[in-house]
Amino acid sequence: MTKLARQIASDAAPGWRLALQRLHLHVPTGNFATGLDLVDAIGAAAEAADHHPDIDLRYGSVHIALSSHDAGGITDRDIALARQIDDLLAERGLTPSHPDVTVVEIAIDALDIEAVRPFWAAVLGWPGEGDEVTDPATSGPSIWFQQMDAPRHDRRNRIHLDVTVAHDEADARVAAALAAGGTLVSADQAPSFWILADPEGNEACICTWQARE
Repeated sequence: MTKLARQIASDAAPGWRLALQRLHLHVPTGNFATGLDLVDAIGAAAEAADHHPDIDLRYGSVHIALSSHDAGGITDRDIALARQIDDLLAERGLTPSHPDVTVVEIAIDALDIEAVRPFWAAVLGWPGEGDEVTDPATSGPSIWFQQMDAPRHDRRNRIHLDVTVAHDEADARVAAALAAGGTLVSADQAPSFWILADPEGNEACICTWQARE
């Protein structure tokens, strides 16, 4: 992780949360009109800055994601726009909800990624390259392929979810999963990720930006 990303996650944009190299802000609005007003204001700020976030407007909430596509991550432009958006929230008396920041990826273990990837690209209708198949609209979960060195003969599943959450919400998310009947498979890589399993052994990882290079 870059020095800038670490700075962002700590204090440069304290109202936002870092997940998969993008800044995220989830804002409960209570109704559609308030959300639409916020989106209009963000749109005006984004046009003025010539820097455009991804915005998801729903009844009762707005989700904003910021990154610099040309840089492949977060830059000073994102920090500047994030701070402008923070001011827009303050003007409207709105408060972000960090527990609602959740980004999902689907991980597939594969012996031959080049052979497996085209199938998933075709099924989903999304482009695939390298070890990923991604939604061009960024609305669906990304698929990534984890290289296996040998066939797996145990009963562990070969497809699992990677659930990236706000770094200060991870402990609560893990605790909720355990309380719901899950088991902790491994915390060896925490706080980068915890491996959990449901009562039948299907696995998921709770992930954060922390402890990653």
